[in-house]
Amino acid sequence: MKLLLQAALRTKRHFGIVLLNLLFCLGLLVASQMEMFGFGLITRTGTDFFTLFGKEDRVTLEQIEKKWPKIANGGAITPKDASLYLLHQKKERNPLTKLMIRAQHSLNSFSRIEVLIGVLVAIAIFKALMLFCSRYVSQLLSIRISKDLRQQYFDHIQTLPLSFYQKFNTGALAARVGGDASQIAFSLNSAITNYFQTPFTILSSLSVCFYISWRLSIVIFIGLPLIVLPVVFVTRKVKQITRRWQKHQERFSSVLIDFLSGIKTVKIFSMENFSKKKYEEQNAEMARLEAKTAKYDLLTRPILHTVTMICLGGVIFYGLYVLKMNISELLIYCGMLHLFYEPVKKFAEENTNIQKGVVAAERLFEVLNMEPHVPCEKHTEELTTFSDALEFDHVWFRYEDRWIIKDLSFTIKKGETVAIIGATGAGKSTIVELIPRLYDIQKGEIRIDGKPLKAYSQKSLRKQIAFVSQKPFLFYDSILSNISYGKKLSEERVKMAAKQAYADEFIDKLPLGYLTQLAETGKNFSGGQQQRLAIARALAKQAPILILDEATSALDSLSEQRIQQAIANLHGKLTQILIAHRLTTIEHADRIIFLEDGTKIGEGTKDELLATCVPFRLMWETHFLKESVVDTV
Repeated sequence: MKLLLQAALRTKRHFGIVLLNLLFCLGLLVASQMEMFGFGLITRTGTDFFTLFGKEDRVTLEQIEKKWPKIANGGAITPKDASLYLLHQKKERNPLTKLMIRAQHSLNSFSRIEVLIGVLVAIAIFKALMLFCSRYVSQLLSIRISKDLRQQYFDHIQTLPLSFYQKFNTGALAARVGGDASQIAFSLNSAITNYFQTPFTILSSLSVCFYISWRLSIVIFIGLPLIVLPVVFVTRKVKQITRRWQKHQERFSSVLIDFLSGIKTVKIFSMENFSKKKYEEQNAEMARLEAKTAKYDLLTRPILHTVTMICLGGVIFYGLYVLKMNISELLIYCGMLHLFYEPVKKFAEENTNIQKGVVAAERLFEVLNMEPHVPCEKHTEELTTFSDALEFDHVWFRYEDRWIIKDLSFTIKKGETVAIIGATGAGKSTIVELIPRLYDIQKGEIRIDGKPLKAYSQKSLRKQIAFVSQKPFLFYDSILSNISYGKKLSEERVKMAAKQAYADEFIDKLPLGYLTQLAETGKNFSGGQQQRLAIARALAKQAPILILDEATSALDSLSEQRIQQAIANLHGKLTQILIAHRLTTIEHADRIIFLEDGTKIGEGTKDELLATCVPFRLMWETHFLKESVVDTV
């Protein structure tokens, strides 16, 4: 419950809507009570004979003759005369009767049916208005809370490091931002009903019931324990099952996303039946948990209905035959009793929604409460340009329990082209991910222009870096938007970057040119074309530091040669950090850093490393031996 309120009040503007919702709920309660009272007025057509002349089951002529002059205002007794007589009788102990008589006198409705109909219509319109307003404001509150939670969730996960995305799969994150935010908002409405509206409804209705007849109200306390016990039992069960269901929903989403992402592999290996079996298993388990949840959701209503009907029957029997209440009074009392029991019966159903929301809030706040592993330090300065050097000074980096980078030191001067090579798993990609502070190091220091990275704000640091990864990210938009990527770049600047990346060759052949729409993840273009668009994006940014992490891996030999020429043309204009398995891409680098198991074992020009670094020479000879074999073939 605390987490639900925390979710609602994370944004202060929700507080006013919550208060407005409570106000309309109060108006709805008043309208419901007025409605019951109006029904009582309609059914009060006259005073009972025995009530007027005696309280026993028999009345003598002598009793009638004795009371007749006191009641009659002339030769006959009218309903108004009878009501006035009962109103002034001190022995009349039923306050509801007096209240109804006063209302009849105020409305002068003893012989005017149209007045009663008008009152009932007015009450019905008032209740309809309160019902609409309370439900509309409730839905509005849900929509705004859900919207704000989704936005806060998205804003927060952007601040989290890459290790967070390695821990959680895509299906789990998508389920939390969509389903959990909506469930929290829906459950919050149930919480407002259960913990604010319901107590007030119960107390006010119970007060009216005791006001009418305290002896008749004793029946309420007989049925109340029979209602509370099932609610407590169901609450515990629903919370347990909901946790299991939501965890399984994440796995179910992941299976579907894996299938959609790997559809090409599934079809090539003819594994449709394997995928279908996995999906069927997860789907069947999901249905089993949903059925179990539905069973407990629906179990309480029949039990509570049985208990309330027995209590209602007892009230009618006791009121009519023991307390001698008339029909109008008993109708109002049963209406108030209904207003008392109905929220109690709904409490269990609403509580089921609340427990689902509590579990959803636990999952959502598990992410929202995570602190960024690479926090933004206070009192940082803006990095406006790169003017001197990038330095790694005895840097150590550990991921979980394994050291990836060990005591690494090197310096890259402005305008240099430096290549970092080594076997798979040597730590090459990790090094270039440390520069924009996608991760933070544990030991040593990384400096730009003599100051540690932490001295600069993350945003300004990353503005100075253009990055091209091995797997390019392209979004569903035009080529122009993908290259400019959120920046208002001129068309000339975009076209120049595309030309430098040799992407203009295929863009100019497209019917819509730079306005051509990319499909999801750019899958309507080849891998090489996607890579060239990613390189064009990096060049269009015009950042002083350019990082290419296996950026030419998906290119054919001709395209790779052209990209090499583009890189060579940028020599001296940009500081380039290259990672590549194809040694032809980096042979013209100013310096090469050779890594092995996270440790630098060689640094220098190509010729220097061939002379001094045996592992590099073996890699070089093996690579060019393969190249010569291919050429011979």
